[in-house]
Amino acid sequence: MQFKNPEILYALVLLLIPIIIHLFQLRRFKKVDFTNVAFLKKASLQTRKSSEIKKWLVLLTRLLLFAAIIIAFAQPYTSKTRGQTKTENVIYLDNSFSMQAKGNQGELFKRAVQDVIANVPQDAVVSIFTNDAVFKNTTIDAVKNELLRLEYSASQLPYKAALLKSNLLLENNKNSLKNIVFISDFQDYDNSLNEVIDPSVNLHLVKLSPVNTANISVDSIAVSSANATNLELAVFLKNSGDLIDNLPVSLYNDNDLVAKTSVELDRSLSTLFSIPSNTAFKGQIVIDDGALQFDNILYFNLNDIKKINVLVINQADDSFLKRIYTKDEFNYKAFEINQLDYNLISDQQLIILNELDQIPNSLATSLKAFARQGGSILVVPAEAIHTRSYNDLLIDFNIALDSFNLNEKRITEINFSHPLYANGVFEKQISNFQYPKVKGHYRVNTNKASSALKFENGATFLSQGKNLYLFASPLSGDNSNFVNSPLIVPSLYNIGKYSLKLPRLYYTIGRNNSFDVATQLQQDDILTLVKNEISIIPRQQQYNNKVVIKTEESPEVAGIYSINSKDQVLSHVSFNYQRTESDLTYKDVSNSDQVLVNNSVSAVFDAIKSDTKMNALWKWFVIFALLLLIIEMLILKYFK
Repeated sequence: MQFKNPEILYALVLLLIPIIIHLFQLRRFKKVDFTNVAFLKKASLQTRKSSEIKKWLVLLTRLLLFAAIIIAFAQPYTSKTRGQTKTENVIYLDNSFSMQAKGNQGELFKRAVQDVIANVPQDAVVSIFTNDAVFKNTTIDAVKNELLRLEYSASQLPYKAALLKSNLLLENNKNSLKNIVFISDFQDYDNSLNEVIDPSVNLHLVKLSPVNTANISVDSIAVSSANATNLELAVFLKNSGDLIDNLPVSLYNDNDLVAKTSVELDRSLSTLFSIPSNTAFKGQIVIDDGALQFDNILYFNLNDIKKINVLVINQADDSFLKRIYTKDEFNYKAFEINQLDYNLISDQQLIILNELDQIPNSLATSLKAFARQGGSILVVPAEAIHTRSYNDLLIDFNIALDSFNLNEKRITEINFSHPLYANGVFEKQISNFQYPKVKGHYRVNTNKASSALKFENGATFLSQGKNLYLFASPLSGDNSNFVNSPLIVPSLYNIGKYSLKLPRLYYTIGRNNSFDVATQLQQDDILTLVKNEISIIPRQQQYNNKVVIKTEESPEVAGIYSINSKDQVLSHVSFNYQRTESDLTYKDVSNSDQVLVNNSVSAVFDAIKSDTKMNALWKWFVIFALLLLIIEMLILKYFK
């Protein structure tokens, strides 16, 4: 029991006054003489004893009467708040895409918003946050319209991050009752809900469940084959429900239907579409599925082919380079070292030093400036070089060449995680193939540089330091058969392709994405990503002949965006939502420690109201005082 006005209880000390008066009565009895009182002696003793009992009963009832009145004025009450004088409520509304699933009363998230508005008192101070919005210390009445306008978010907070964010929204007040309410479907994507929870905080979990966990999604697409006229696109679908006999799959170019097919879908399936190559294509793969909507469309695009500028500085045969850097994808130029026009360097994306005996200081200076502007360099050393001139260039890239060893070595180790080989070059990791070999090689000292290929003794054959690539031996002539190996094509081709990272078929929102736009901007010009009314200025870095664009959480809306320089459209890039939420599997939160689990919003807020409800007891003490007054009157009247 607690009191609203506990200071009034000091008045209980005044109850000592009637006790003192009763114990120390000052009234003196007078003697009255009677002629003969012998026969009254017994009756007199009985009356005196009854009088003493009556006085004690009257004193007790009066003490209880005054005590009840004093306690009533102190306003006693009972509550589950353990003495806290304030209540803080923080609500996490999960608006991730999985909450698009339909429950008994419609989409889970939309129903949850309605329940929060209906069950939280309109004037109660509360903090509400979603995956991408925060409403701190507000009232439902003030943010009602904003809550109703909330949309689904492409990003989903991990449970641990949501807990940390909830605690930040709570005040650091030890005398407040703290409640955190998580409203989610609790997809099984991390285990951070099992983190230790502050025991001073009541964590309520509202688990919302869909009526159907079946879902079909467009998972991904890839180019399966290509020729001069057509590209074959492989479309990969996933199904988490029963077998689908007839699922329509449509291909659009912008808003025009290009092709449509029907597939029988079990758990996963791929289907093919053919589109013209060497033409711009703003594509959409569309399916019709009544469950989650965000994964029914996958956007992709093909831009007009932008050729990559490759400049080769020769002192050796470059025929193997010409076969790889073909005219359909590269602008290939080759010069002898003594015929090089240095003005061409700034216009290139890749410069190859093909077995130069010596790198002149002027060329090394130009190449360093070229690399600082984002250009890539490939160095193939000659068999006899001026080592110091090479190292004057290489030292800026954390690489150095040492002595030349005339020991035959095989190239046996492939770094499959290296960017040159990580993206679809190998269907599986291989450990036994026809190893290329060299008769002699330089020892390469690397510092913070990575190795893409290694010799059988672990020494580096192809290394990368920043945006410079270095082979440890000459590639032409009798020294090596590497130019006849299957590794030569992906190695050199990808070095060329990565020197200008043109936009891929599509990117995924929420990941670290980076691509290049071949353009030259004025000093204060910027590139923007534009889609209908959406205009975004992404993080970008300007170089002489390209702009590097990096995105992660922005843009937030999937679609095909134009890359604009002022009003000029340079190219297009596509973004799609992550498909991790397409799999409708959920955590079992019923066994979670230190939490209170419910399956409805109304049940949680009824429990919170019950915890914070005060049961006033002063009326009972007033009734008790009246009863004591009646008892005292009855004692005085009828007790003899």
